[in-house]
Amino acid sequence: MSEVQRKSHKKTWGKLLRIIFGRTAFVILALLLQFLALLTAFQWLNEHVFYVYGGFTVLSAIVVIYIINKNQNPSYQLSWIIPVLLFPVFGALFYLFLEIQPGARGIARRLKKIIHETEPYLKQDETVMERLYRSSRGNAHLAWYMGNYGGYPIYDRTYVEYFPLGDDMYPRFLEELRQAQRYIFMEYFIVEDGQMWGSVLEILKEKAAHGVEVRFMYDGMCSLRLLPHGYPKWLEKYGIRCKMFSPVRPAISSYQNNRDHRKITVIDGHTAFTGGINLADEYINRRERFGHWKDTAVLLKGEAVNSFLMMFLQMWNISEREKEDYTRYLKSCDYCFPPDLNMDGYVMPYGDSPLDDEPVGKYVYMDILNEARYYVHIMTPYLILDSDMITSITFAAKRGIQVIIIMPHIPDKVYAYLLARSYYAELMRAGVKIYEYTPGFIHAKVFTCDDTKAVVGSINLDYRSLYLHFECAAYLYLNQAVYHAEQDFQETLLKCQEITLEDCRRYPLPKKAAGKVLRLFSPLM
Repeated sequence: MSEVQRKSHKKTWGKLLRIIFGRTAFVILALLLQFLALLTAFQWLNEHVFYVYGGFTVLSAIVVIYIINKNQNPSYQLSWIIPVLLFPVFGALFYLFLEIQPGARGIARRLKKIIHETEPYLKQDETVMERLYRSSRGNAHLAWYMGNYGGYPIYDRTYVEYFPLGDDMYPRFLEELRQAQRYIFMEYFIVEDGQMWGSVLEILKEKAAHGVEVRFMYDGMCSLRLLPHGYPKWLEKYGIRCKMFSPVRPAISSYQNNRDHRKITVIDGHTAFTGGINLADEYINRRERFGHWKDTAVLLKGEAVNSFLMMFLQMWNISEREKEDYTRYLKSCDYCFPPDLNMDGYVMPYGDSPLDDEPVGKYVYMDILNEARYYVHIMTPYLILDSDMITSITFAAKRGIQVIIIMPHIPDKVYAYLLARSYYAELMRAGVKIYEYTPGFIHAKVFTCDDTKAVVGSINLDYRSLYLHFECAAYLYLNQAVYHAEQDFQETLLKCQEITLEDCRRYPLPKKAAGKVLRLFSPLM
């Protein structure tokens, strides 16, 4: 064996040992042991305490009645009713075990309180609404809904710049970070060591050393395999305030299912970034994982940045006990935007929470589909739909709207792709056109409609984004960025192959069957 082969062999074994004895393996093992213990206990009750089995049957019936009457998506209800009825002891008790846990309820109460604190800073400018109402009653009604049920106003006087690739956003992102004078707030789902995060981190260290306030928050899933568990303390040595949202712990708990999937950067109250781009090298194509990585983002400068500022502070303060002085972070009165910025149209940034029973991300997508007059064009990495979304998409196509969906050709998750394929034929029979991005993986989450409106953000067309995760996006109307987003869609379409019904018929039977079976678990994906 050569020296190079020995080093490679040693490196491979080192990675394997880190996986086996690392935190990820420990968390998975602990969760499995807890689940097996619960399963064993419930099975023992099921088999040996037969004289109380009737009581458990009654309990299961009560649980099913409770689930049916709960204000919840029907697909979720069905995914619980089946195991409760099939396994009266285990199913009912396991549901109650997850339902009564205080974790998610505590976060929901705390978040509700913080949202109430930020309400004075998210008031709708009535003159903006009046102008919007004269321009489009449909968009005004959507803005009214979002203001009253989502808590986010619609703004004018905001410049929006659309980036068709992470490669395009990256240099501008670094440029804006270098110009920060007061603070930098960042909230991301994925952070991984590499060129992108390394270059960002160097700027954050430098800014913190010169008195700029830097806060950085990332989702706790990163601690499983991407970052050390003690990473926040390491960053704090450089003056960067850092925290993990909901660190993953080796305990069965429902609240760990609610991840922070947002991508937000706010600089000095006047500049913000959002979209699908995380802080890892594949997002800027410095590392190849699933072919060419297609992702998008937008930069905002102007009044609408205020909503992203409040979104960040709301999430940050969930685990804080000292009251935040929100006024400190509003745009400085003496800051002047460059005179050449085109602040046309309207911008409505919004966040979505899994804890308020109001799926605003889903409703914005449905409103676009239901109000469209000519076309709806969609880019999404995942296609895992509930009955409402299927109805909205297919009905739009059936009434003559051109509905085109671009999906990845090289998926990042095989099970998600198999599940998405199970919807293709149903959608295409209604007139929806589906294309796959042949160079690689689409991670963009973009809707464009009628050359007038668009959404760019973190919200996928799947259950996790629409129901389980904290998400964010920017709704654009009559803004120049809408044209650029649609132009990007058309250019991307040239690199795609259309999927036909014949392709669906020729799709291998085992994969078709797998997709159909996976639909039973789609609310968990």
